Amino acid sequence: MFDKETYISRRRELKRLMGSGLLLFFGNNEAPYNYPANGYSPMRQDSSFLYYFGIHRAGLTGVIDVDNDASMLLGDDVSVEDIVWLGSVGSVQSLAERVGITVSAPLKRLAEIISKARGQGRSIHFLPPYRHDTQIAIMDLLGIHPSRQREKASPELIKAVVKMRSKKSEEEIAAIDRACDIGYLMHTKAMLLCAEGVSEKYIAGQMDGIVLSNAQAVSFPTICTQHGEIMHGVPKDVPLEGSRLLLCDAGCEKDDYCSDNTRTMPVSGTFTTRQREVYQIVVDCHDLALRMAAPGVKWRDVHLAVCKLMAGRLKELGLMKGDTDEAVAAGAHALFLPHGLGHMMGMDVHDMEGLGQTYVGFDDEVRPQLDQFGIDALRMGRRLEEGFVVTDEPGIYFIPALIDDWRAKGLHKEFVNYDNVELYRDFGGIRIEDDVLITPTGARFLGTKRIPYRIADVETYMASGGE
Repeated sequence: MFDKETYISRRRELKRLMGSGLLLFFGNNEAPYNYPANGYSPMRQDSSFLYYFGIHRAGLTGVIDVDNDASMLLGDDVSVEDIVWLGSVGSVQSLAERVGITVSAPLKRLAEIISKARGQGRSIHFLPPYRHDTQIAIMDLLGIHPSRQREKASPELIKAVVKMRSKKSEEEIAAIDRACDIGYLMHTKAMLLCAEGVSEKYIAGQMDGIVLSNAQAVSFPTICTQHGEIMHGVPKDVPLEGSRLLLCDAGCEKDDYCSDNTRTMPVSGTFTTRQREVYQIVVDCHDLALRMAAPGVKWRDVHLAVCKLMAGRLKELGLMKGDTDEAVAAGAHALFLPHGLGHMMGMDVHDMEGLGQTYVGFDDEVRPQLDQFGIDALRMGRRLEEGFVVTDEPGIYFIPALIDDWRAKGLHKEFVNYDNVELYRDFGGIRIEDDVLITPTGARFLGTKRIPYRIADVETYMASGGE
């Protein structure tokens, strides 16, 4: 939580951007794990509510009345029974005062406030809901069925929130740096544990334990697998094989902001010649993105430049053929890179994705391309601005089912050497990911320590025992 002036300033700027209307921000409620009294812990607050109201407690709603230049926090004070089990917490009024709000009220007042505003013909703005209890609340308050709530959410409010949350302040950047420092501990721990016979699940558990000891929560379920060709591979209780690569994609939430890194390492501790050749391509693509990233540059152009570098290098390995530019334009490279180069990151690991990716990663100038496999998964294409935080995460994957599907259909046979690709079908996948801040003149990695990613550095660190 930042100083209350931060939240006062954010609400003031939001009112300026909106101009008029009643703005609703629904905080999250406790979510039962398997029965009502056993909830997921810790409770994860809604990010936009947290951005403007800064309070983690469940069961709250924030109201910003633009026309009357007022803000209100609504929620119910805890009962004595709650205190018996959970301890004393501040009153809703005291929580409101901590973030510069002087008016609070019980949650039941919300229906009265909305009814009055509707009676006056005022515009009521809300963001797209993603939890069922919030959807039910919106249906009760505004009479909008859950199936229509995303389309009825306010485009004006979405655009204003995206505009504000996209550019990170110095205190936000400092928080992300701290989260990335925990990410360093997570990924270097995985490198030290990675060895034949150790299970994926054990390594993932050790990484998650670092988060439990040093941060709020993981920023997404940890991916830790020797089948790196599976984008979101769940750690399994299976031993690592010495001939394979281990891919770990993981991060944490620290002080309400996220980290997200990926490293791929040889289980044996040393890359084979084939692994080294493919891995170096990913390193070079990763570094090209960092060199290109700067204010005014379209992230889509960076993505395509990475794809062209990758396709050209895969030609050198005999896996692709033909004109490189034509291959990328046709989408042939997506056999090996079926996802985008990166995404926005901040309070959410895919920052603001719940508000609608078209609003977050694109704009009137740069629109998503949904008619081609691979680039249709590009979450970010718009021009970069100072203060943006994006992930730089190229990868090369050999996905047997995708290879078989494309070959059977004869897709891109003028660009793909399927006979040679068959020799790699059990290779797995490689991804390298870092979090990047767009600076006035270029970009920098976030975090004060760099997780090893160059071939020699990875091998040296794995052999060092952490010393």
